[in-house]
Amino acid sequence: MSAVLMASDDGTRGIEVLRQAEGQDRLLTPAALTFLAGLHRHFEPERQRRLAARRVRQAAFDAGALPDFRPDTAAIRAADWRVAPLPNALQDRRVEITGPVDPKMVINALNSGAKVYMADFEDSTSPTWANLIAGQQALRAAVAGTLEFTAPNGKHYALRPFAEQAVLMVRPRGWHLDEKHVAVDGVPMSGSLFDAGLFAFHNAHALAAKDRGPFFYLPKLQSMEEAQLWADVFAHVERELKLPAGQIKVTVLIETLPAAFEMDEILYALRDRIAGLNCGRWDYVFSWIKTFRRHRDKVLPERGQVTMTQPFLRAYSELLIQTCHRRGAHAMGGMAAQIPISNDAAANDAALAKVRADKLREVTAGHDGTWVAHPALIPLAQAVFDERMPGAHQKHLLREDVLVTRDDLVTPPIGSITRAGFENNVEVCVRYLAAWLDGNGCVPIHGMMEDAATAEIARAQLWQWLHAGDLHLDDGTPVDDTLFERALMTLPRLAATDIPGASRINEAIGLLDRLTHSDELEDFLTLPAYRRLD
Repeated sequence: MSAVLMASDDGTRGIEVLRQAEGQDRLLTPAALTFLAGLHRHFEPERQRRLAARRVRQAAFDAGALPDFRPDTAAIRAADWRVAPLPNALQDRRVEITGPVDPKMVINALNSGAKVYMADFEDSTSPTWANLIAGQQALRAAVAGTLEFTAPNGKHYALRPFAEQAVLMVRPRGWHLDEKHVAVDGVPMSGSLFDAGLFAFHNAHALAAKDRGPFFYLPKLQSMEEAQLWADVFAHVERELKLPAGQIKVTVLIETLPAAFEMDEILYALRDRIAGLNCGRWDYVFSWIKTFRRHRDKVLPERGQVTMTQPFLRAYSELLIQTCHRRGAHAMGGMAAQIPISNDAAANDAALAKVRADKLREVTAGHDGTWVAHPALIPLAQAVFDERMPGAHQKHLLREDVLVTRDDLVTPPIGSITRAGFENNVEVCVRYLAAWLDGNGCVPIHGMMEDAATAEIARAQLWQWLHAGDLHLDDGTPVDDTLFERALMTLPRLAATDIPGASRINEAIGLLDRLTHSDELEDFLTLPAYRRLD
């Protein structure tokens, strides 16, 4: 990797771009790089303080502490306040589609009929430099209305008229991730600041002129201080780009267990620009496992049994609804990851029935909208919400009946580990990781459109099961290294198939093997895996 040092007479002193990709010079102009460097220099010290605070907090959990509602912020929870009013574009969000940022996906998602498209630089994008640059180019062209794409088979894709497009929201990478290809003063940039900053620099004024933002989804926050850091970042962006204060609006994913105890506080920190909170349920389960990785009494059963009907997850979702509606914010439901099964009508009907039941649960509980991963699910999800939610939202449902305690959020469900569930964790993690290493972050596996969250749950469970000691499958087989190694030994055969990432299967097997046997649970699978990406 050879450094491309930008010239210093154009204001870009100290900024290095360490990789080349097609078209990047049109994005990484001297002005854009200077803007990004300003973000880094203003906010990198606080980002590092927040990451250090995470480590301190996790050490306390590892020593036996339990997360709880903060006594020092009790006044925020008790006071009557509401978030700022929302623009018209964010009033009705009953169905949102999410996915990566390649041109075909961007066009299909904006044309899909969903109310919102969340363009995802995080869990469903493998952050190769080529992917990131192509994604930023695609979104810039989409905002300008010029994005087109022709597939290798000759099929042409183009945007529908602007009035028929979904509202665009962008999810940058989380605070924990670096952008190793851009260094400022010798230090890698934050992936969060690179993704959000570059998108805002090129698109903010065009979106503001259309009353479309810019709008962002913020992932993996763990505290109100991390939310305040985003608030400060966006205030800085607005000043630098001469946007009105509060022009940028955000939705926060509540997808970590610590954040579930600070939902009021997160809304308060972002009260001038927040549109709502979202139940990022798959990452939430992963965070729950990670938080309690050293707690033998909080081992979860296999992930297929950890559904939203389990008491600890139902408490989390209902607390989110109650908190958001009290403050005038949207309470967004979670992802339906199913994809159509074209060659098996019975299996397809069963999958759709699960989606319908899940969306009915969400709208009945009081959610104002939901997520799907595939355009074919949009009509089903919309029909459920249209029937039960005739208005743009249902923030009038205050859910004053909900009373959630700390124990409701930290008590694990009863369940089991089957052989099929154990082996599925191993297979799905290896298959997803292989595809991710090959540059694909959104992967169809067993009828589901999987992103990094599923792989994180799978590998965190494997680590915890093997390190907890004295666990058994439901047939009495010990959960130990032998069981794990035998499951891994069945997977090299996948290298000879045509699945995504087949050429990286053996590399993925080796990485999962090392991570699972490590004495410490790696915070994120994507941290060691990112070092292997171009």
